[in-house]
Amino acid sequence: MKKIIFISLVVSVVLSAQDKKLTLEESLQIGLQNSRQIKISESMLRSSDEKVSEYTSQMLPKLSLSAGYTYMNLNEPSEIGLGPLPTSVKNPFYLYGMQLSVQQPIFTGFQLSSLRSSAKNNYEAMSSDHQKNINNKAFEIYTAYWNLFKTERQVELIEEYTHSLDEDLRKTKEFVDNGLATMNDYLKLELQSANTMLQLIDAKNNREIARATFNRSIGLPLNDSTEIETSLILPQAQSMNYDELMLDAINSREELKSLEFKIKSGENRITAANSDWWPKLYASGNFYLYNVNAETFSMDDERLQLWFAGLTLSWDLWNWGYASSRSAQAEEEVLQSRESLELLKEQIEIEVYNAYLLLNSNVEKIKVSQFAVLSAQENYRITKDKYDYQLATSNDLIDAEVDLLNSQTKLTISQADYELAKVRLDLAVGRRIY
Repeated sequence: MKKIIFISLVVSVVLSAQDKKLTLEESLQIGLQNSRQIKISESMLRSSDEKVSEYTSQMLPKLSLSAGYTYMNLNEPSEIGLGPLPTSVKNPFYLYGMQLSVQQPIFTGFQLSSLRSSAKNNYEAMSSDHQKNINNKAFEIYTAYWNLFKTERQVELIEEYTHSLDEDLRKTKEFVDNGLATMNDYLKLELQSANTMLQLIDAKNNREIARATFNRSIGLPLNDSTEIETSLILPQAQSMNYDELMLDAINSREELKSLEFKIKSGENRITAANSDWWPKLYASGNFYLYNVNAETFSMDDERLQLWFAGLTLSWDLWNWGYASSRSAQAEEEVLQSRESLELLKEQIEIEVYNAYLLLNSNVEKIKVSQFAVLSAQENYRITKDKYDYQLATSNDLIDAEVDLLNSQTKLTISQADYELAKVRLDLAVGRRIY
């Protein structure tokens, strides 16, 4: 019984969470937590951090242990040796022992230190890429959220229009019955009502497609009946200077930071490649312990125990251009990264400029759309009053209602596009949008 009650409580909590309308902030939080792209990016970042540890470990002493056991049974010949006094063979023969070794690199031509510095810079580059991935995922959620808002608002406006048409049909039917309007007026309104219902079907379908896209962007099942809660903020006058925005983008864009760290990493790899021109010096020490059953050869058992320490120097005097080829490859990779950095700056300049213009244009669109809605509402009010007294035709009424619907739809689209344009500009400048 207790289990049933517990399960019922859990199910009710889950259902209430699903029925709750999601704000933009909650959508971002859920989407970023569930994002597989971000999880992959985090894994790559951890892997890059382990690469630093890998190269650091190669600079420290290496301790290794090896052991072995040999067993031999010699059947033929039974005696070995030359002359009148051969040695008798006794079985079995066995040998076992161990070797403990330690090795410390002293000088590797700056190879290990350069590779570790390269790994550190690569980690910083991966960290910048990770932040960029989070920002891009957040923008994906923003886009899906506002697209769902547009489609939901579109359905609401068309449903309001259908209710208005139903009222128009009722009044027109009374006018026809009383001889104040023709059947043609009534049929025109019926046709408009049917066309509006078709429009509503398409709008609802678009809403469900947008909802599925939104669900996928935040990691929920496609067919969840997710609802969103939106609060629109009217555009406020902002003094934006393009040159300042561009300067912020150059200083803040994660892609630029990533490429700069990759260039430093490439320079470290050049040094590592040039290490082949230098000698390499290692210090090493070994300890041996062996036990030998020597009776097989008519000798006393032996126990061998020894240790030694020494230095090892190796230097490739001639390798058929191997070192120079590796160095040249590393230099070309750095050159490619530098050119990519300049190319990316040019692309960012265009991106920031486009986002800047898009935001300004959406501010103007909202102003015009608001004025258009006010005009359409007044026109509809006057036309409807005239139609109620049969001073306007059904065509006039339909035109006024369609104009009002279109102006409200354009205002909704402009408001959502303005919200997206703000985020797009922040993204282009390199600000965090989550």
